[in-house]
Amino acid sequence: MTNRGPEPWQPVAFLLAQVGGFAAQRFAERVGELGLQPSDVGILRIISRHEGALSQQILAGFLGVGPSRVVALIDGLEKKGLVARARSARDRRNYELTLTDAGRDVMARMRQVGSAHDRDLTGSLTADERATLGALLGKLAAVHGLAEGVHPGYRS
Repeated sequence: MTNRGPEPWQPVAFLLAQVGGFAAQRFAERVGELGLQPSDVGILRIISRHEGALSQQILAGFLGVGPSRVVALIDGLEKKGLVARARSARDRRNYELTLTDAGRDVMARMRQVGSAHDRDLTGSLTADERATLGALLGKLAAVHGLAEGVHPGYRS
């Protein structure tokens, strides 16, 4: 019996799950070499984009989780030496989040890892196909309320 490729009736959701599962597994392997989980990477990205202006409460809003969940996530990153918390000078009730020097180093390496991962996964697509796929997946992510740039593993 020969493999004739995907059946014409094959649901798009299945293909998304199949490719997404593969991509997630490969990404987890790659970031695991840096001592990170995929969920760590997204949180570090958010902190790096809003450094000095990001409180734990604002991060909870970005992620759509409760503040207590953010405390646990930041505790883990703080123990790894990647994130620092300091009382906000503007509002002493809040903690501001910043990357440490080690956190900035990890983010620099993550940019390289992420670029290599993207190239490996989408290298068989033309530039136009890749742009179209990115736009369509971004639209689906937005419609379903997925936090931009963050692996859904942060919720568990």
